[in-house]
Amino acid sequence: MLATAGGMGGGAAPGSDNTSLIDNSETVYISSLALLKMLRHGRAGVPMEVMGLMLGEFVDDFTVRVVDVFAMPQSGTGVSVEAVDPVFQTKMMDMLRQTGRPETVVGWYHSHPGFGCWLSSVDVNTQQSFEQLNPRAVAVVVDPIQSVKGKVVIDAFRLINPQSLIHGQEPRQSTSNLGHLNKPSIQALIHGLNRHYYSIAIAYRKTALEENMLMNLHKHVWTEGLQMDDFRVEGKKNNDRLQRLVGLSEGYEKRVKEETELTKDQLKTRYVGKQDPKKHLEDVGQQLIEDNIVSVSRQMIDKEASGPAKEKTANGEQMETDEDLTVAALWQRQQQYGDKSIVAIETGAVVPPAPPERLFQPRVASGATLDPPRSHSMLRFGFSMDEAVPLGKSAALLAFRVML
Repeated sequence: MLATAGGMGGGAAPGSDNTSLIDNSETVYISSLALLKMLRHGRAGVPMEVMGLMLGEFVDDFTVRVVDVFAMPQSGTGVSVEAVDPVFQTKMMDMLRQTGRPETVVGWYHSHPGFGCWLSSVDVNTQQSFEQLNPRAVAVVVDPIQSVKGKVVIDAFRLINPQSLIHGQEPRQSTSNLGHLNKPSIQALIHGLNRHYYSIAIAYRKTALEENMLMNLHKHVWTEGLQMDDFRVEGKKNNDRLQRLVGLSEGYEKRVKEETELTKDQLKTRYVGKQDPKKHLEDVGQQLIEDNIVSVSRQMIDKEASGPAKEKTANGEQMETDEDLTVAALWQRQQQYGDKSIVAIETGAVVPPAPPERLFQPRVASGATLDPPRSHSMLRFGFSMDEAVPLGKSAALLAFRVML
């Protein structure tokens, strides 16, 4: 009787009982792929709970490795999820084996959107069904609402054997000096943590390549907003949107005509489940205007940032060589600089100014005039002398009225 009482009081059980105690140094290693898929699945199901199965392997008595997860169809509420569909699970595992996924099911996961990580009574029953197949199965709970960048609200649980509590045995023991135990929340303690189930440490093991890939996943630089799209692609996109606007306009005009011929009762059900051309017309038009404004702004910024190339003239002054000067710009600059705005290309000699209608009139020093330039490209300061009419040595002083 005394021996039995000592055992009930929590004393050390002999031999075989010590080996059956759960070691809390066990760690669940979740891969980056599995964590991202769980968070995306949980965020997509808000405000309902979602669930899925975890694939991996039991490496040893202290390590559970999770490499991938897949979603499961279920009827969930805001508090719990129903049991797993065994038919879907079997078919999914068969297809995964065909694609080269030899891992087995190591547990399941589900989401608690906004109310922390703990197991409800339905979750405990689901976990019991998993532990009947494998006593080391793990239940992972993730909160996609409270999770933020750099901190994921997640926890892993496993049920406590009620027989050990009846015999007065401790459900777990501390035998490792690695890591630390997380302080449980009050909400989890209220819902049976350390009474019906216990928490397992979670770690994320990433390779150097995975870490580098994740760091560059959403990396933004300030120059992305200044990158210009290909003009042909942008023109095709604008053309497609304009054609869509034409089709939507025709549909809206047709709809307005129909509304005048239908009764009020017919109008209630006439356009149910159909596209509203007015809303789409507004959205497409707004997007078209915004994209073109941004595109023009990028072109202007790119033009100002690149700047015109400079080259030295014979008199040592700087002159623009990469962009054409309009008549208005030339005339404005002539008014600003006066006689200095008229130069000779090869000698740099200053010649008297001329009225604006003769700004681009070529002439020579002897007074003989040439034909006007054959194209606007000849107005560039970087044109070759071969493009002009040959005049010989006596007329080498070919002058254009240009602005500095």
